[in-house]
Amino acid sequence: MVKAPGVVTGRYGTLGEVFFQDNDFWPLNTTLWVSDFHGNDEHFVYYLLQRVNFAAHSGKSGVPGVNRNDLHTEVVSLPMSTAEQREIADALADCDALIVTLERSIAKKHAMKQGMMQELLTGRTRLPGFTGGWAKSALGAVATVKMGQSPAGSSYNTAGQGTPLVQGNADIRHRRTIDRIWTTQPTKHCRAGDVVLTVRAPVGFTAVASKDSCLGRGVCSISTKDDNRFLYHALVYAEPSWSVYEQGSTFTAVNSNEVRSFILPWPTDQTERRAIAAALDAADNETALLSQRIAKAKAMKQGMMQELLTGRTRLTATEALS
Repeated sequence: MVKAPGVVTGRYGTLGEVFFQDNDFWPLNTTLWVSDFHGNDEHFVYYLLQRVNFAAHSGKSGVPGVNRNDLHTEVVSLPMSTAEQREIADALADCDALIVTLERSIAKKHAMKQGMMQELLTGRTRLPGFTGGWAKSALGAVATVKMGQSPAGSSYNTAGQGTPLVQGNADIRHRRTIDRIWTTQPTKHCRAGDVVLTVRAPVGFTAVASKDSCLGRGVCSISTKDDNRFLYHALVYAEPSWSVYEQGSTFTAVNSNEVRSFILPWPTDQTERRAIAAALDAADNETALLSQRIAKAKAMKQGMMQELLTGRTRLTATEALS
């Protein structure tokens, strides 16, 4: 057992991830750790090690991984004053605390959104003023389903020529289609704002077309014209229901009839559908704003590390002594 405090990183797998240990710990032989800080502030060393490019040392001996003897040759800059080291570590710890707070807020927002979906998309809880009926509707009865078709392989390119091609999960990020591959011979089209559903391994993952695109074989588009936002949220909530098509098959896929016959709870009042979609969109927007704040906080921390851990920027005497 190694006495705390300590700093641990992985030699394999979690290569480059650095962890501070407040409690005594048992390091495995797949890790490297620090327990003797040679009089330096342990938290400062923790942040200093985050700047080390562990990947650059991986495999130098012919075996993937990091050898501690290679790391011993790494040249670093550090202030001789432990008071300054501690002040730098405290400043960076404040950034980490902000990031953790924001991540917890996002987790809470996700949980709240899931609860809202469970209530609002099943009719279990109604928004004020709505009393109309709900129906169990097949997708084909409330929306137009268009199955994808792969263009000729010779038409694919990554130079942005032609129409963006959506083939599956690889072309989706944060539930929005992205530009990755283009085709100069588009086959089936979808419009910006259409719901995109994966129909081949995995089945049922839901996204929104960020722009007019070509639909490949692994996806279909679904459009109600006026109620796509409600449809999107309803299909996101219903994603686990597609698992029935994945049982007992090594390569899962659904055909057009199976997609069109998929059943969703559907409010008969379009105004209610729009109100539900607006409430869920608002929840998504709150989460997106928090995600942007996390990205800014992480960028700020990286900038501070680059400045403070290299001596390029020094804390004032007042800051260092406070």
